[in-house]
Amino acid sequence: MNTKTINVQILALLGDAVFSLYIREKLLTIGINDPNILQKKSIEYVSAKGQVKILNNLIDNNILTEEEISIVKRGRNNKKDNHPKNTDIITYKLSTGFETLLGDLYLNNKIRLKEILNLIEVK
Repeated sequence: MNTKTINVQILALLGDAVFSLYIREKLLTIGINDPNILQKKSIEYVSAKGQVKILNNLIDNNILTEEEISIVKRGRNNKKDNHPKNTDIITYKLSTGFETLLGDLYLNNKIRLKEILNLIEVK
């Protein structure tokens, strides 16, 4: 699918949903079965700060391809000026870039998506 013609916000929304589901499923598989603890632990990963930490780790360890970094930049550079009050604009934009990448991979390359997600240590 040509995701270059899809609105970045749509890709980010899709990526956010995919990532949230993945993290919650991983937390369940490691034995977290209490809804309050599950929610609290999932926020460590799915929050903007958590996503940027993961993104930076992927970039620092040269995990992402040039094309994937380009997708992150496309999401990061989206012209949405408002952001949640609990995070700064730079963190928000980087997390949007991460979500955009996950949304793009979900539509185009689920094998690569799984490879990247499996590199994220969930504990």
